[in-house]
Amino acid sequence: MRIGILGSGNMADALGTQWARAGHEVLIGARDGEKAARLAARIGPDVRSGGLGDAAGFGDAVLLAVAYGGVKDVLAQVGDALRGRTVIDCVNGIVHPGVTLATGNGPSVARQVADATGAHVVKAFNMCPDAVWRMTPPHFDGRPLAVPICGDDPDALATVRTLITDLGCAPADAGGLDRAGVLEATAAFVIGLHISGVDPRSALPPLA
Repeated sequence: MRIGILGSGNMADALGTQWARAGHEVLIGARDGEKAARLAARIGPDVRSGGLGDAAGFGDAVLLAVAYGGVKDVLAQVGDALRGRTVIDCVNGIVHPGVTLATGNGPSVARQVADATGAHVVKAFNMCPDAVWRMTPPHFDGRPLAVPICGDDPDALATVRTLITDLGCAPADAGGLDRAGVLEATAAFVIGLHISGVDPRSALPPLA
């Protein structure tokens, strides 16, 4: 599969590295071309780099992996290049301190991306930090990590399920894109528990 990545930070590094190791073609695109080139070289010799437009128009799926504050600027720069494409949104719009949603009572980040681009957006990979995605594979207590996904387009969802499986994880359907806000709020809650020193798993009873 060909995967374009918008961003050159920790999430772009972690997921891009794993997908490249799984045999996918990866292109890193960022506002800072030199930073994109350095990340691509670090991930592997076959990973390419370019600008945001290059990544937006590359291949079968595009990962949006930028800080929430930069989302609007990145989407403005790529224009219509994402229309009709599969876009994976791993962005968490969270305000510190207090770990509250930057989106407030408004549309989720995923919905904002979909409305701005006309892309087939799938919310995924937002529940864990980059350190988890660097694990090979991300297994806990002998079980593969479940990765919740929200989206409306069947083909886009199928693509993301494949990319999750390639990490050694298990996709977990969590509803349509209208549920992405719930997933983003859950991430904020979990991050808040981590910051306070509480294991989120201790708040949830295991399945029988």
